[in-house]
Amino acid sequence: MRLDRAELRLVSLPLLKPFRTSFGVMNGKTFVLLRLFGEGLEGVSEGVMDVRPDYREETISGALALLQESILPSVLGQDFVNPEQLMRHLSGIRGNRMALASLEMAFWDLWAKNLGLPLSTVLGGVRNEVAVGVSLGIQPSIEATVDSAVRHAEQGYKRIKLKIQPGWDVKMVRAVKAALGDLPVTVDANAAYSLGQINTLRELDTLGLDYIEQPLAWDDMRDHAKLQALMQTPLCLDECITSAQDTRKALEMAACRLINIKVGRVGGHLEARRIHDVAAAFSAPVWCGGMLESGIGRAHNIHLATLENFTKPGDTSSSSRYWARDIVHEPLETSGGMMPVPGGAGIGVTLDLPFLDTLTQMKVDVKPQRTSAAPAAP
Repeated sequence: MRLDRAELRLVSLPLLKPFRTSFGVMNGKTFVLLRLFGEGLEGVSEGVMDVRPDYREETISGALALLQESILPSVLGQDFVNPEQLMRHLSGIRGNRMALASLEMAFWDLWAKNLGLPLSTVLGGVRNEVAVGVSLGIQPSIEATVDSAVRHAEQGYKRIKLKIQPGWDVKMVRAVKAALGDLPVTVDANAAYSLGQINTLRELDTLGLDYIEQPLAWDDMRDHAKLQALMQTPLCLDECITSAQDTRKALEMAACRLINIKVGRVGGHLEARRIHDVAAAFSAPVWCGGMLESGIGRAHNIHLATLENFTKPGDTSSSSRYWARDIVHEPLETSGGMMPVPGGAGIGVTLDLPFLDTLTQMKVDVKPQRTSAAPAAP
């Protein structure tokens, strides 16, 4: 496929209500949207980097500059047979997995459309709907948290995930567990704890949680291994995992027992699929995490979660939980805790361009670099 041009946008989409985690409150989602054009088709992706480096080290400003000035100019005007060839072309770029994922995911959408196949089929998916849970941000009170958890359980969601932080953990979780009975409950600390808080973590270990997600530092598998050895509850790694190699190391050292795969965090669908396969080799389940994506990123996540080893409910809940209006025409809504895979070629959703234009803070068209003409002979 020949890549003709690309369009980068900076988009700001307001949330229906604030979403609070251990590292701050979000009132809206600002993200990079990439439209990639080739062979008369369009592929679309959504970057998951944040304004500030508070999740991983990448930022929107840095990713935009790298995409506009280096990554995209190096591929536009060229032909690529498949995503593997595209990523080999970019193999000299170290790190910056979120920026690379933005291009790789858009290419997958474009390539699948060129093949006339759904992305899930091209990836090797085995189901036409995926089980989903919800992620509940830190609420104003325990009562509000219990009410929200019960309401979502009644809607059929397969798992309730609670954001926690020191001081907002054991008492709140115990109340939610008592209200939900046997429904799986998990907690996500977003790296807010240390081994110095082992007593609190051991209390959480007594509550019958399905797993505890990323309790310790975002880049420290060693301490997670120490903690897992002391805990009955499985640990799940998120921020620590950016590659299949990270996955192998984490599972070999018993730093966790399952993996949260976020396709934008790990560099795209190719690496996400490799992580899936490595985890399967260790008999470790995986699930698809979310980054409060719009319908574009959410659709990519849904297609990825059709792979066989995604056996835990993911975070791709209904778009209407987050947005009064999404940037895609097609509704991405669950029924009974199951999210249908969007039909059609590629990711199966289309941009609502007039609405998107009202949310766009910046738009840049990127075209192939012109090669300089050879100097005339003297």
